[in-house]
Amino acid sequence: MMERSVQGIALKYKEKIPEEFIRSKDEQPGITTVEGAVLEVPVIDLRNPDEEKILESIVDASQKWGMFQVVNHEIPSEVISKLQQVGREFFELPEEEKEKEVYVKPVEVDHAGTLSLEGYGTKLQREVQGKKGWVDHLFHKIWPPSAVNYHFWPKNPSYREANEEYAKWVQGVGDKLLKWLSLGLGIEEEELKKALGGENLVYLTKINYYPPCPQPEVALGVVAHTDMNSITILVPNDVQGLQAYRDGLWYDVKYIPNALVIHIGDQMEILSNGRYKSVLHRTRVNKDKTRMSWPVFLEPPADLQVGPHPKLVNENNPAKYRTKKYSDYVYCKLNKIPQ
Repeated sequence: MMERSVQGIALKYKEKIPEEFIRSKDEQPGITTVEGAVLEVPVIDLRNPDEEKILESIVDASQKWGMFQVVNHEIPSEVISKLQQVGREFFELPEEEKEKEVYVKPVEVDHAGTLSLEGYGTKLQREVQGKKGWVDHLFHKIWPPSAVNYHFWPKNPSYREANEEYAKWVQGVGDKLLKWLSLGLGIEEEELKKALGGENLVYLTKINYYPPCPQPEVALGVVAHTDMNSITILVPNDVQGLQAYRDGLWYDVKYIPNALVIHIGDQMEILSNGRYKSVLHRTRVNKDKTRMSWPVFLEPPADLQVGPHPKLVNENNPAKYRTKKYSDYVYCKLNKIPQ
């Protein structure tokens, strides 16, 4: 497995990276990034006593940016620190130890007939021209209990403890965001959560591990994409690397300490019938430092049909998106099949 993981490749290639990691000229961050300009995406204080202001800010950011940061989100800093610590510890294990700890996905991912992204690996989707991202990852579900399969979790008890604790807290943030996003569409506060599966809404966590890269100007960690889920709640580490596409250009996104980064995903754009926009983003890598991030994706159950919310569709505002099973949407997205 050593050379199948990007971590293993990074240990071997100290000056030049293998050809399959070198992006085309129109993707290379060294060429396509607006250097010296940093996007200050909206920062929203969830403890603002003026709840109308919170609602207004979330709606505005979701319509114009598809991305925002939240502070005073009430997840204790020690819960986040512990989540980061156990994630780092897993990725710092020798490769053969990692293989013993957790399910390793096959190198050639076959998405036919399966929705499961869970497990440890490198490849996630059909790569254009066989190119690869400079990242290893671990996926597993953390909520609801009926969806959790510990086969995909590292066996270390402290890993499980930290993730189960984080799962309790992150649901509080998810519920609040879905409430405000519902109210922002002029529908009852529970409507979006209900349309995404209610208590069966799945919280899928991912750890992205981007090792130092000797040629960061030509590689990408994760290629340009929109998230296919409803909303993403992301914990970054202190190494910047997130980029967003705005007005036809790529910009570095500056994130602030102790904030959570929120992305609007495809299912939220669909449910809102286009009023909220999923954000096109990518990640660049660092020459000297390891970068990590901990996104949690709020997903409908696999067999749930998702389409524009019925209360948002009428003669004057017809449905702009097809209604389809979430598993079908995921299959098309990962295999680059038009929706």
